[in-house]
Amino acid sequence: MIGFRDLLQIISHQRFTFILVVVVLGLAGWVFITQVLDPQTVNLERANTGDPAVSDILEPIRQKYGVPAIAGAIVTPEGLWTSGVVGVRKAGTAIQATVDDQWHLGSETKAMTAVLVARLVETKLLRWDMTVAEVFPEITIHPEAQAISISHLLTHRAGLVANLDWGEVSQKGLISEQRLEAVRQGLADKPRNPIGTVYEYSNLGYVIVGAMIERITQSSWEDQLQKEVFAPLKMTRAGFGGTGTPGKIDQPWGHTKKDQPVAGNGPTVDNPQVMGPAGTVNDSLADWSKFIADQLCGSAGMPALLHQNTYAFLHSPPFGGDYAYGWLVTQRDWGGGTVLTHAGCNTMNYAVAWLAPKRKFGVIVCINQGDDEAEKACDEAAGKLIDSYCQILSNK
Repeated sequence: MIGFRDLLQIISHQRFTFILVVVVLGLAGWVFITQVLDPQTVNLERANTGDPAVSDILEPIRQKYGVPAIAGAIVTPEGLWTSGVVGVRKAGTAIQATVDDQWHLGSETKAMTAVLVARLVETKLLRWDMTVAEVFPEITIHPEAQAISISHLLTHRAGLVANLDWGEVSQKGLISEQRLEAVRQGLADKPRNPIGTVYEYSNLGYVIVGAMIERITQSSWEDQLQKEVFAPLKMTRAGFGGTGTPGKIDQPWGHTKKDQPVAGNGPTVDNPQVMGPAGTVNDSLADWSKFIADQLCGSAGMPALLHQNTYAFLHSPPFGGDYAYGWLVTQRDWGGGTVLTHAGCNTMNYAVAWLAPKRKFGVIVCINQGDDEAEKACDEAAGKLIDSYCQILSNK
């Protein structure tokens, strides 16, 4: 099977041959044709859709599920290997999505929050066993919830509900005050299950961790994530909230279902900001790939943001089951054994990541729609990209 890069080499060779023929035909024709073929003068929207081989994989899936756009990438420890995008930023328009666009990542944010905690643990500001009662002595916490630790919260083993009434919580002043209110409300009652025993997915748990980070560092979770994770990984495009300039179709626009774009766009068109540590990051494919590449590097013992043993810790469920620190840990033959995965959705966008540390690659997929069809499209696109890269590996 011809790989992505082999295909591009063939295309480049054919282009070179064609230009030589044109030169023979005359200088005027040569000038005209080379201007047409010059990457600097090609239609920007077409140029920015990325690798045609990736687009060929994604377009049938986009049509099958009726989603507005799909973006996908293959990542190795060295970084972005290839990427492509198909479709439009907003249904009902002809404005193409581009490979440089910003995508909402939803709960892919959780792995980033876990890495932020790891950075602060390595600098001795936090501990994995640090408890909520230790950090918030002034808050009334149910006696059976006082031993809840950062590890319990990040692995969904704290016995907490999935969510609070975030709309109500978001009325409580500044974002930091809202996160403290989440601590008060979330820890006032007896845990639903004994701490550390039962897996129950909880956005609330990650919000509480965000509040713990803010209390200990005396700065916002957003600022700490920028400082400790995005900046050292050179993730210059990473941001928070919904994408685009309000009223302008300059980034992917969220959709609730086929042909149903949401009423508006922009930073505030998202889940409430208080939920940040659980899922409000947006990013470009290339930028998100830097985070994925770092996870792969750390798993392979290559130089990375964190200590090598920290990656092993982050990728191992501490209380049994299959959820570690921001990653679901499972087994796949194509990954050579253990693989990591997570999905993200804010009801208007969908994203998924799969990492195969033993085979040193991962795939990421984003869609600007947030329903079941988008989930199916994401999973199928990820599977096709995985199959294609595994075929390339088998041919080496």
